[in-house]
Amino acid sequence: MKEDEVNRCQIQEWYPKFKSWSIKTRIHELPEPFVQYLLDDSGPFSSLFQSQMKMLFPIEFIIQRRKMTINIRRVKESIESLGGSVFPKLNWSAPKDSAWISTIGTLKCSSFSEIALLLRSSDSLVHDLCHAYDSCHDKTSSRPKSFVLALRKWYQSLKPEMEFRCFVRNQNLVGISQREVTTFYPALLEKKDSLRVLIEDFFVENLMSRFESENYTFDVYVTEDDRVKVVDFNPWGAFTLPLMFTWEELDQNCSELGDDGVDVRIVEGQCVVRPGLKTAVPYDYLDTSPGSGWDQFMRNADEELQQQTRNAQAGA
Repeated sequence: MKEDEVNRCQIQEWYPKFKSWSIKTRIHELPEPFVQYLLDDSGPFSSLFQSQMKMLFPIEFIIQRRKMTINIRRVKESIESLGGSVFPKLNWSAPKDSAWISTIGTLKCSSFSEIALLLRSSDSLVHDLCHAYDSCHDKTSSRPKSFVLALRKWYQSLKPEMEFRCFVRNQNLVGISQREVTTFYPALLEKKDSLRVLIEDFFVENLMSRFESENYTFDVYVTEDDRVKVVDFNPWGAFTLPLMFTWEELDQNCSELGDDGVDVRIVEGQCVVRPGLKTAVPYDYLDTSPGSGWDQFMRNADEELQQQTRNAQAGA
């Protein structure tokens, strides 16, 4: 794998080219102080939930935000332009592993403080910040030249069973996998063949000659009216999950996988679901009741954001 192949999968690289077939997104460059804030290995929980230091993290958070008032205002404008709710990601990854810390258990955010909380609490984002090029044989750096915050429109009605990961080898679509492999969706059984045709046609018409890598993966969502939307691109192999396949299978000769068309794999019964990631979460981390440390944190952060916005408007 080469650095160029990894770089092409950054959302700020591919989204401008494919935005007509993707989810509405607003992209903001992250200032270095905020990147360093995310990299701080003390973590939010080492201070927030200790009984005598519950207020330390909000104060630290506010200090960092004072350096970025304009950026926060632009983030707020982007959230409003996308309907009031978004889900965040960095160059490659979304903080899916920290969804549990949200008051609603998802990546849905309606404020900068909620976005920062998810980003700061995520271990998976360490990949973007420090290890994006670890699998590259021509590695020259441990991090990209710049980091971005991508805010993607939140759709409440999206069905997890309609998202798929597609595998491209030598510019040929060789495999399609159900993205959510921890659940059996009976409706997919009868849609399997039609989904293959939809996704394959979409690939040939819109991606095959436009995405420059020979080997890569892309995630799509199929809408109720059979439109295909690009959700993400990822490099071939390395940190990308093969889901219902193994990389050994996908590395086989394309003709072996494609004799009967593109190989589509879905969970075909309750007994063959794949295990998901289980995370044990202390109860204090989930206590969002009025008066809890979490409740106070969100109140303080939102109040400070409103004050900073008023100050910025007064000085404009």
